[in-house]
Amino acid sequence: MRGNLNTNQINNLLSSQAIGRLACCDERFPYIVPMTYTYDGKHIFGQTNEGKKLDILRKNPNIAFQVDSYLDLFNWQSVIIYGQFEEIVENENEYAKEILEKRLMPLMTSSCVHNHEHSVSYAYADEVNEDMGSKTIMFKITINEKTGRFERQ
Repeated sequence: MRGNLNTNQINNLLSSQAIGRLACCDERFPYIVPMTYTYDGKHIFGQTNEGKKLDILRKNPNIAFQVDSYLDLFNWQSVIIYGQFEEIVENENEYAKEILEKRLMPLMTSSCVHNHEHSVSYAYADEVNEDMGSKTIMFKITINEKTGRFERQ
């Protein structure tokens, strides 16, 4: 059976996941990147550094954001959000950092702790861990519309 997710199901999916895909568009092509996020019931919060994504978002703040969860090809849920990117100003910065950290910290276990669950070699894990510092720019996505679909067997 396929169908549409209701508002509660959409909010549950957004709250239960930590990685989504942000789509933005420059004057020529769409640009899609995975990102960690948190959802507070009103906004999507994320962090980034200077780079291509931020350059595009500053020029065109209109975005699409997609989150999914699946067990297999016949049992999945997916949500798409349409909204606007906005860099966070100082008075919201601490709130955004706090809720993002609360959501992501439990998920940040090293492959050295759970090596049997990861295919990353120890040498590569050390290299990745050195680059996992906090990103400098906090942002939020103001949600204009959210839609969701599912398939269940």
